[in-house]
Amino acid sequence: MLNQTVLTGNLGQDPEVFFTSEGNPIAKFSLAFRASKKKTAWIKVVCFGRLAEITEKYLHSGARVGIIGTLDENTWETDEGVKKSSFQLICNSLEFIKTDRRGFENDEDGTPF
Repeated sequence: MLNQTVLTGNLGQDPEVFFTSEGNPIAKFSLAFRASKKKTAWIKVVCFGRLAEITEKYLHSGARVGIIGTLDENTWETDEGVKKSSFQLICNSLEFIKTDRRGFENDEDGTPF
């Protein structure tokens, strides 16, 4: 089965970055995207490794990006025994569409990669 999702949207907040016990970066943020002509939907996005580093340095609330990734479902049970689930998008590829150029000023040629 193929699990590939392509979304274009805007970051809802600055990325939250943390590190694994091995020191590997992980970046998380919410992405707003148009689900229909009249509806905006949100999904959590997770980036690992180099993509997390790029996300931390160059992306910010409101930035518009294109993301290719895989959907991952999280399931859990509340203390009351109610089963819950949510989806997140694991980022495999990231394209900048519009940013305020934050983070670019220190790069020699103005590009992140």
